[in-house]
Amino acid sequence: MKKLALSLLVASAVTTSGLTQPAPTTSSRWPAITQQTKPWTRWWWMGSAVTPGDLTTLLTQYQQAGLGGVEITPIYGVKGTEQQFINFLSPTWMDRLDHTLTEAKRLNLGVDMAQASGWPFGGPWVSPADACKYVTFKTYTLKPGQRLSESVTYVQQPMVRAVDEAIAIEKLADPVAKNPDLQRHAFDQVRFQKPLPLQTLMAYGNGQALDLTRYVDTNGQLTWTAPIGATEKPWTLYAVFQGWHGKQVERAGPGGEGDVIDHFSKAATQHYLQRFDKAFTGRNIGSLRAFFNDSYEVDDAQGEANWTPALFTEFAKRRGYDLKQHLPELFDTSDEQHRRVLSDYRETIAELILENYTRTWHDWAKNRGKIIRNQAHGSPANILDLYTETDIPEIEGTDLLRIKFASSAANVTGKPLISSESATWDNEHFLSTLSDVKKDLDLFLLGGVNHMFYHGTNYSPPQAEWPGWLFYAAVHVNPNNSFWTDFSKLNQYVARCQSFLQRGKPDNEVLVYLPTYDAYAQPVKQGKDRSEPRLLQHFDGIEHGFKELPVAHQAETLLQKGYSFDFISDKQLTRLTTANGRLVSSGGATYRTILLPNVQYMPLATLQQLVKLAQQGATIIVAGKMPTNVPGLGKLAERQQAFDQLIKRLAFSKTDKEERISVGKGAFLRGSSIDSLLTRAGVNRESLVDRQLQVIRRRFSTSGRQGHYYFILNSGDKPVGDWVSLATNAQSATLFNPMTEQTGRAAIRKTSAGLSDVYLQLAPGESCILETTVTGQHPAEPAFVYQQAAGKPQPLSGTWTVDFVSGGPTKPASVTTSQPGSWTDLPSDGVKVFSGAASYSLTFPRPAGHTGGWQLDLGKVAESARVQLNGQELATLIGPTYQLTIPGSLLQPTNKLTITVSNGMANRIADLDKRHVNWKKFYNINMSARLKENRGKDGLFTAENWQPHPSGLLGPVTLTPLSSLPLSDR
Repeated sequence: MKKLALSLLVASAVTTSGLTQPAPTTSSRWPAITQQTKPWTRWWWMGSAVTPGDLTTLLTQYQQAGLGGVEITPIYGVKGTEQQFINFLSPTWMDRLDHTLTEAKRLNLGVDMAQASGWPFGGPWVSPADACKYVTFKTYTLKPGQRLSESVTYVQQPMVRAVDEAIAIEKLADPVAKNPDLQRHAFDQVRFQKPLPLQTLMAYGNGQALDLTRYVDTNGQLTWTAPIGATEKPWTLYAVFQGWHGKQVERAGPGGEGDVIDHFSKAATQHYLQRFDKAFTGRNIGSLRAFFNDSYEVDDAQGEANWTPALFTEFAKRRGYDLKQHLPELFDTSDEQHRRVLSDYRETIAELILENYTRTWHDWAKNRGKIIRNQAHGSPANILDLYTETDIPEIEGTDLLRIKFASSAANVTGKPLISSESATWDNEHFLSTLSDVKKDLDLFLLGGVNHMFYHGTNYSPPQAEWPGWLFYAAVHVNPNNSFWTDFSKLNQYVARCQSFLQRGKPDNEVLVYLPTYDAYAQPVKQGKDRSEPRLLQHFDGIEHGFKELPVAHQAETLLQKGYSFDFISDKQLTRLTTANGRLVSSGGATYRTILLPNVQYMPLATLQQLVKLAQQGATIIVAGKMPTNVPGLGKLAERQQAFDQLIKRLAFSKTDKEERISVGKGAFLRGSSIDSLLTRAGVNRESLVDRQLQVIRRRFSTSGRQGHYYFILNSGDKPVGDWVSLATNAQSATLFNPMTEQTGRAAIRKTSAGLSDVYLQLAPGESCILETTVTGQHPAEPAFVYQQAAGKPQPLSGTWTVDFVSGGPTKPASVTTSQPGSWTDLPSDGVKVFSGAASYSLTFPRPAGHTGGWQLDLGKVAESARVQLNGQELATLIGPTYQLTIPGSLLQPTNKLTITVSNGMANRIADLDKRHVNWKKFYNINMSARLKENRGKDGLFTAENWQPHPSGLLGPVTLTPLSSLPLSDR
């Protein structure tokens, strides 16, 4: 035991990100790499100034770099190329799409297409009737017997917001799409001065609510006298008007500029999609896979889009009462009645965007043999329900709980793919490394994403002067980026991970009820102008809409403690069934329990379903208090009475004591300790999170075997070399390293609890796939090679030769140096402004005294490295650690080590900015800085104040003798 403890200690000190051999074991059990398992990229067509020849050239480069497909998104153009602009959906544009589809099919690349030029959905063919709307109101006070002297009118005030060149509103024609120079101005929001149509005029007094709309003539004059009642209290009049929100398509390309649609109107959605039907007529788009929507984002402007002409009618049909009778409660009060009316209003809006936009769009695509990818976050609706209507839910951001909204909806409803807009703003422009991007991608994998999209890749003609055509977001994934030489390694890693995570089914054990009606009942802080009220919540993960509710803290607790869970909506919950005491979702996923996170408002139908599920054998956890109220106002007394009767049947006490109430074959558990409640419900946590390991798990059943796929990441800053516990039982296990491609049978042992431990060696930032088998025969395979240090690190010394092999603006002359270091410190001319690749070569003798393998540690690298020994390629290393294993058999008496390092674009860009070379020549937002210290006097990004960033092999470079770590428990 003492010997084993010592070897474990030594092993944990070896940072073996390179558990690989130079010729890694390529087990036949690696899943096949397909077009779908590879990462894809958003392909920005700037000005749609694309040519057939360049389309073919670029698609070929993308395919050779390991990308699986592209998503075409037309976007604003490049200044000076106006003669090459192609209007979105024009015949010429469609010709370019045809060519792209043909060439992509030849290269086995998939193609999706954004269904707008920019975002959100909108364009020049969107009429004022179909454009997004807002609601505004005026109030008047009349004494009994008094008539209103002023007219019931509302004139919308003019406003113009241009991202690029400003212009006075007086110079613009209505609608905006009719104006010239739309690319030059890049309008974000435009409102013209005009009278707004009256939606209703209501009078409130003497306990009455009177509809006066019919008494208002075409000039706005009210022919009505306030009645004299039993009291002399005044009458309050509410006049509601419909305004044009004025939101324009963001970042629109030529032919795509115009108003954003009314997402709450089915007619608006249908009319919008008819333009695509017209463009596609006579065209073969058979190989186009999906249409894409790049987020809601209507309300990142002044005011919010919160109205549609049919709102009053739809509200009455859906909520069972007339909203016009309750305008004061909607607009002005903050009591319980206000919360209920506001909740009903928000629920109505949510249903309209679900049915009239998302479902209408989905059905349109399905009828044409296509699927949709949709970013639902930011919408004023339950985004879990919106994702339910989406074939491939897509998320963005770097918050795990936010990411889980898309994956939860997919898991619950059985959708096999979850995509991500990845690495949008990772660092400042030109500073993001492949290691930085990998860190973001690992987070998406942990959140359940299994279909990555980079954000993104600019179409940039090969002949364009460096740095080429660039988008304003900060990670530039294109061949002009000097990290492109090693980009394929990252893509290989992602493909290997996704090849597992697209298999099997999700294996989360807890369903967390999303308290949407608690969020609907939260008033929104009003701005100074209350006549244009803010009425909606815009939901975007936990941070936006749920941050102040108990679910935020409880979900974070589950995440930190290693409990696997999905969020579930009311609509999704009503489709749950039970089998053998487990909950079964409509998509076939199974769960042990539902957790109610201290909910206040819950629909009667939801509570009834929970009781039904418990009666059938399910366990329901109440973390905190039981819900106390039904939401909304319609038929409140009737619904609340039925709700209260169900709550009384559960008969929980008012103490904090943990309690269990049996209901049929199942039970409700209530208490304040989530850990204790989940344990009683039979839920195991993945305790490896206590070791700074993060994990996601899927289950599989194939070829007579059942088991689990684990994706495990060392997110800490220290290496892990130890036994770690799994929350599942395993008879055997196989380790797959998706970066090095080493595989082998893992060391595994049983625990006293009947579960399993597995031995892992992971460097900081390193990940592995673990395939465990519960039942069935595990394929015979060699044991995984665990290694430990057999001596101290030995520095590699001698004369290093540095040769600049590719990049610019010019290649510096070769130099020699006694030790590796940043090439920006070398004496050659041009090294401080060089971006590209340089090889560091060293001849060294074989170290004496050890015949086994060695760990080569490059120390610090800026920023990625390809390692070659004696003319043989060993590995490409992208960080965050830069180590690999060299078998002793590869070392000769005299050896030549060549390490080719690629840096980023920063130093060359800084040189352009210091010399005031105009490379920022793009319309619209051009190049915005992420950090204000990198913002120039013109408001744009600049690197002119940057000092040279370290580049190359920084070292120290060492060799450490290795020996195998004997582990008998297999």
